[in-house]
Amino acid sequence: MHTHWSWDTGDASTMRRACERAIQQGIPGIAFTEHLDFTVWQAEDLATERGLTDRFPAQQLPIDVEGYFAELAEVRDRFPELRILSGVEAGEPHLFAASIASHLRDAPVDRILGSLHSLDDWGRLVGVGRLLHQDADATMRRYLSEMVRMIEGSDVFQVLAHADFPRRYWPGGSHRYVEKNFEEEYREVFRALAGSGRALEINTTSPLASADQMRWFYEAGGEAVSFGSDAHTPSAVGQKFDLAVDVVEAAGFRPGRDRFDFWRR
Repeated sequence: MHTHWSWDTGDASTMRRACERAIQQGIPGIAFTEHLDFTVWQAEDLATERGLTDRFPAQQLPIDVEGYFAELAEVRDRFPELRILSGVEAGEPHLFAASIASHLRDAPVDRILGSLHSLDDWGRLVGVGRLLHQDADATMRRYLSEMVRMIEGSDVFQVLAHADFPRRYWPGGSHRYVEKNFEEEYREVFRALAGSGRALEINTTSPLASADQMRWFYEAGGEAVSFGSDAHTPSAVGQKFDLAVDVVEAAGFRPGRDRFDFWRR
């Protein structure tokens, strides 16, 4: 989940409140994976090589590392019954390998998610939700194709976050999205991810992934699934996990080696 250390999350979203909610929900562990996005990047980053000049909208802010780790130490001391992981959600990690490596050298973490929120639009990184209104189907195919490049071009992350993120912003509402229309593109993403041995997140803030989508990952040889509430408020910690369990089980995945593990095939 995210807390106020993420640029898109409010001040009321504290680690303490999130931990209290996790305990209420009977969740044994929680990972605070704050957004790691870049509006300025290094010469060594692929974004520079590709000729990307800036990001729109450029609302992203750096993580206050000192503040983040101080609060993390506080909740680890306060809630010893929880396994509390440090983490980041690295946006477009294949484009910012050098910048991410520089951040992690100074602030190593337990869990790294890889996510794709933006695509190249005439030399600028633009939020995919804005691009959907140009041509939704073509943008979705571009998105899934870029996700394959992200998986193949970055080994820094352990979990692929919200593989169908654009569904949240689908024109006319997410109920209009037809997953089956993109089956082959999904399967290409899942083949790449399975081949890397990494986990797929079932994200419960996004419209919940179908059992078909999880089965495509299973059939591609996918080994592990991670449950992510992607919460930006404490009240959303663990949201819809009961439904997510049903979806994942229907695809063939089962609880892992212990209660803190990924679910596995």
